[in-house]
Amino acid sequence: MVAGERGRDGPGSPAPARQARKEGLSPLLSSSRMNSRVRFARYKRARRDGTATADPKGVRPPGATGQDRSVLRLIGELWKVLRGHHLAILGTLALLSFATLLKLIPPAATKVVIDYVLLAKPLPASVPASIAEGLTPRARLGALVGLVMVVSVVGVLVGLWSRWIATRTTKRVQVEMRRRAFAHAARLPLHRVYGLKSGGATSLLREDAGGVGDLVFNLLYNPWRAVIQFAGGLVVLAWVDWRLLALSVAGLPLVYGINRFWEKRIRPLYRDIRTRRQDIDATTTEAFGGMRVVRAFGRQRRETSRFVGENHVMARQELYVWWWTRAIEIFWEMLLPMASGLLLLYGGLEVLDGRLTLGDLMMFLVYLAMLLEPLAVLATSVTQFQSNLAGFDRVLDLLAEPQEMAGSPGTVRVRKAEVVGRLSLRGVGFTYPGSDRQVIREVDLDVEPGETIALVGRSGSGKTTLTNLIARFYDPSVGVVALDGVDLRTIEVESYRRCLGIVEQDVFLFDGTVAENIAYANRAASEGEIRRAARVANASGFIEALPDGYDTVIGERGVRLSGGQRQRLAIARAVLADPRIFIMDEATSNLDSESERLIQQSLSTLLEGRTSFVIAHRLSTIQDADRILVMDEGTIVEVGTHAELMASSGRYRDMVELQRMESGV
Repeated sequence: MVAGERGRDGPGSPAPARQARKEGLSPLLSSSRMNSRVRFARYKRARRDGTATADPKGVRPPGATGQDRSVLRLIGELWKVLRGHHLAILGTLALLSFATLLKLIPPAATKVVIDYVLLAKPLPASVPASIAEGLTPRARLGALVGLVMVVSVVGVLVGLWSRWIATRTTKRVQVEMRRRAFAHAARLPLHRVYGLKSGGATSLLREDAGGVGDLVFNLLYNPWRAVIQFAGGLVVLAWVDWRLLALSVAGLPLVYGINRFWEKRIRPLYRDIRTRRQDIDATTTEAFGGMRVVRAFGRQRRETSRFVGENHVMARQELYVWWWTRAIEIFWEMLLPMASGLLLLYGGLEVLDGRLTLGDLMMFLVYLAMLLEPLAVLATSVTQFQSNLAGFDRVLDLLAEPQEMAGSPGTVRVRKAEVVGRLSLRGVGFTYPGSDRQVIREVDLDVEPGETIALVGRSGSGKTTLTNLIARFYDPSVGVVALDGVDLRTIEVESYRRCLGIVEQDVFLFDGTVAENIAYANRAASEGEIRRAARVANASGFIEALPDGYDTVIGERGVRLSGGQRQRLAIARAVLADPRIFIMDEATSNLDSESERLIQQSLSTLLEGRTSFVIAHRLSTIQDADRILVMDEGTIVEVGTHAELMASSGRYRDMVELQRMESGV
């Protein structure tokens, strides 16, 4: 059953398995389809009522602010995005205009062939007599065919050149938009990044940001070609018979109104589909990332059911949009033959009455088809670019998100070599965004350069949050955190973080070689520096025992290494960064004694001469700290060395004695 749907059926509803047998389906698929039917019905009602949320779970992820931008505004935003490509765009539109106008010349041959070749009528008086008398009908036909072939070849070549420039520009815009979206998303506040999810980010960056490039064709190239062809056709039709032209364009206001109606209905639906696809990608990535947990609890069927259920809902949404887009096509498929038939009737009567030649009528019908074709292209483009506009809309929402601690004109850059490492906290308090509970309260602390501070306390006491404030992953809600007497808010955040080294309990390693993961802290590091960092971290022994040594690929998140090996690689990475301030968050809590001993040896070297903050679960590992802070409910309740706190008979001593009892010491 789909997540969140359990218990939705009332007592009188048939059980999923019983309903499945009635329909000849497996219980899994039947349950998913029944749920998707109910959810889609609710979605349609919410969309009709104007209360539908863009996110399937009702939570707004980054890139889902739901702004209602008009098409003109989106075109204006697209033109800004295309800054740097304006010359290429204008060039390709100029070439396209020339190629399209050349395309209007061959149909005029219809009138010449019928009137002046097949019916052998005299050429118009505007043709010089010397040429008119020297051309037989066969010669006229040959000259006309040659002219049409030359014009057609030139038109094809110019059109190909134009399309190549447009295609190249499209790919460049795709790359640039993906880069902009990725760079911006990487600088969102942490709570917004967590809302994005890894799979959802992939969907947003690949499909939505990449789809912006397609707008070069769907919103500019194809509509512009249709407009030029339509305008050129109007001129020719006006020259043939203005009354036929008037009949041809009489229905344009109706066409415009109908397309505006469809446009307003379709784009929100495409936006909802893209948001649901993003959520499906995120959920799928999450399920496979936690496959050990899924299998441990035997939840493969549940995850499969959730995946199938979400895809059923999305399929219903896509079919719903399909019917709206097909309605547009049906409208045009009915309109074009009817309009052509009425105009053929009128033109035929004009020929019978002698007011038009047969050649005029045939040329008019050819140009009429060319006139109605761009209208159909424009109508079809409405359905095509509405999907791209929905994606562009979501990318603009993402780019409108405020960045993490965006720099202001007053911020200063710090250089690692000039940082002393003195940290001060004055009246610091913090509340997480979206919460009203203060998790850090009235913290005052002065840390001298090179001092090691240990943070202990029960879970939820605020230890990690305090180090997050020191790392400036968040700014305090009240109070000041200062580095060497300078408020962190006035320091450029990226230059400050280059002074930090962080090793956490849940180590994150990339799918690459051992050397690449260590060198992540310093891409310019030499092989010798990488090996030295590994030796400092007590990691060189197991690395050299690997099949390819430092060139061994360790897999996603380092799955081919043990927990202790991953921790030592993380420490080697921190060593290579040569930080002035070091933070270690319970890095040894889940390790065996041998791994912990090796890592403690590594840390003793790493912490030397650096301002350090160590969060520890095993209190035996922080006895040598310069000061130990005991935290409870977001505030510091005890401060001192190990010996001082053991002598005070306070909370720290109680914690130590409890751990000794549990370990049987």
